Amino acid sequence: MNIHRPLALRAAALLLAVMPLSLHAEPPSTKPAPTAPAKKKNWTPPSHKMLAQVLSDRTMAAHPELLSVTFHGVPPGMDKVYTMFAGSFPERIGNPDDPDDIDVITKGITIVDPRWYRTTDHPKKFLVMLPLRDKNKENIGLIVYAFKLDTNPGKGEREFIAEALDLRDALSEQIPSYEALFAAPQ
Repeated sequence: MNIHRPLALRAAALLLAVMPLSLHAEPPSTKPAPTAPAKKKNWTPPSHKMLAQVLSDRTMAAHPELLSVTFHGVPPGMDKVYTMFAGSFPERIGNPDDPDDIDVITKGITIVDPRWYRTTDHPKKFLVMLPLRDKNKENIGLIVYAFKLDTNPGKGEREFIAEALDLRDALSEQIPSYEALFAAPQ
């Protein structure tokens, strides 16, 4: 007697018993997958266009190699309310800062995040997070530059860091003070 035959018959019977269930299952949904809930805002910008937003818009217009530029810090009159207060994604203005953003602001460090292996980033990008400075070279917040990797082939850390430093230093010449970033441009 072949002992494999009873096992094969049982497996076939089990498969036939389960198969009708899959034939009557609900069809796949055509609805889009749910998106992550929007972050709760911790700040609302003033109704006027701020100098910081003007500087962000100018930077983006002049540098097609950038995916984004964002300004972060504590808005005047607030205490420890770290937020994105201007940038190339207006819908994100007022989002609370992440711990790494706060580290750059409070410690004056620079973070280089090449994101080489982040498969979920579309388009692929290279981030440089630097202390934002005013014209007196005082650290006053955080500036984040996200460079497009697909339009910057062959660039490495040195080139991205050098370009981010050049952008930040040119920007600082246009910032009389931290408070001026929140005022209408003159």
